Amino acid sequence: MGEISLQDAIKQFLNKSRLKTGVQAAQIDEIWETIMGKTIAKYTDSLKIAGSTLYITSQVAPLKNELLYQKDLIIQRVNEALGEKVITQIVIQ
Repeated sequence: MGEISLQDAIKQFLNKSRLKTGVQAAQIDEIWETIMGKTIAKYTDSLKIAGSTLYITSQVAPLKNELLYQKDLIIQRVNEALGEKVITQIVIQ
């Protein structure tokens, strides 16, 4: 039997389970400020992943507008931070 690292075993487990989306959502919550900056993070109410869509909720209209213009950049930054192409769409609420 071949040996694999604990990290690889965990990745394989997450890929086969439904926990992967929850883990990725938690990772995005942790790195959102680093990705988008303190001001945007401060006024972002919540982040949620459903399938390959990232839902961003904010009550600040100018921020929503700014996020709409930055959708492609946000997708790129989030996917880079997660190390794989997870997000393909963004919905601003």
